[in-house]
Amino acid sequence: MKFIFSLFLFLVVELSFAQSTHLIVNSNEHVKTVDYTLLKNWAAHPFIKDFSDSLPIGINALNNDKNVDVFFVHPTTFTDKNDIAFNADLDNTVLNDYTDKSTILYQASAFNAKANVYAPRYRQAHIRCFYIDSLIAEPFFEMAYADVKSAFEYYLAHYNHGNSIIIASHSQGTVHAARLLKEFFEDKALGNKLICAYLIGMPIRTDYFSKIKPCENGNETGCFVSWRTYKKGYEPLFVQKEHFIAVVTNPLTWSNESTEASIQLNKGGVLKDFSKIVPRVVDAQVHGNILWACKPNVFGKIFFFVKNFHIGNINLYYKNIRENVSNRIKHYQTQ
Repeated sequence: MKFIFSLFLFLVVELSFAQSTHLIVNSNEHVKTVDYTLLKNWAAHPFIKDFSDSLPIGINALNNDKNVDVFFVHPTTFTDKNDIAFNADLDNTVLNDYTDKSTILYQASAFNAKANVYAPRYRQAHIRCFYIDSLIAEPFFEMAYADVKSAFEYYLAHYNHGNSIIIASHSQGTVHAARLLKEFFEDKALGNKLICAYLIGMPIRTDYFSKIKPCENGNETGCFVSWRTYKKGYEPLFVQKEHFIAVVTNPLTWSNESTEASIQLNKGGVLKDFSKIVPRVVDAQVHGNILWACKPNVFGKIFFFVKNFHIGNINLYYKNIRENVSNRIKHYQTQ
C-alpha cells in the first residue's frame, strides 16, 4: 500500500499539465540568452557527472565510445504556486535539484546507452502559462524557446563535431523541441543527421511538419515518434473536442496501428524506485489521438485510480525506449 501511495504522488505531480494542446505561436521578440559556455547551465552534459548517467540495476553499463548525441528538452518542473514569476530562474537551486532528480533521472537517462546526453537548463514557462490567455503567455514561452534555441546553437558550434543527433523531449519540452526541428532540421542539411525525434507528452498534428514524417516502425530513421498516455477506456473531454489528428506511436511495437500491444511486450519500466526495472508494467494501444494503457501491473494496483499517465509517458516504457534508441542508431549507421 505504501508503494502505491508513493507511486500515486509521483504520477500526480504534472497530471493537469497535459491539458494544453497548443504549440506556441512564433514571435520575433528579442530576449537575452543564457551563457551556455557555463556547465552549470546544463542539467545533463557529457563533461559532468549528472543524473542522466544513472542506470537501473540490471541495465548494461554505458558505452563510452559514442558518436551520437541526444539533445533532451525537459518538461515543466516550475510548478510552485507560491512563486509569482512566469519564467524560471536558472539560479534557483531548489528547482534545479528537483529537475535533476525527476525528469533528468527518470527520462533523460533512457537515452544514455549509446549517445551523449545534452539537456540545457532553460527559463521554462511556469505551468500556469498553459492556463492563461495564449497572447499573454506567448512572451513567457518565447523566452523559454529562446534559451532552448541558444543552447542548441551552442551545442552545434562547440560539441556536435559532426555527430548524428537524436532529439528527445517531454511535455513543455516537446513544445520547444518540435519548433526546434522545424527551424533547424526540416528541409535543412542538418536533417540528414537526424536519427529520430522522440516528441512525447504533447500532441503533434499530422500536418505540423511538411518533410519530417512519423516513424512507421522501430527501424526507421529521420522521422519522429509521439504519444500521450491515459488509462485504457478513458478519453479526456479536451481530447474528445480536438479538431485535428495527432500522431500516436505505440512504444511497444513502434507502429501507428490501433492493434493492442500485449503487456508481455513491455520489457520494463521504472516507477518510484529508479534502481528497479519493473517488467510488463503496462500494455499499449493507439486510440484516436492518444495512447491507452492498463493500470500499472504492480502490487496494490486496485488502489490506483489515476487516469492520466502523463508523467509516466517515458518511464512506463523505459526499457523499450532504451532498446529502440540503440536499434535506430544501429540502422542509421549501417545505411
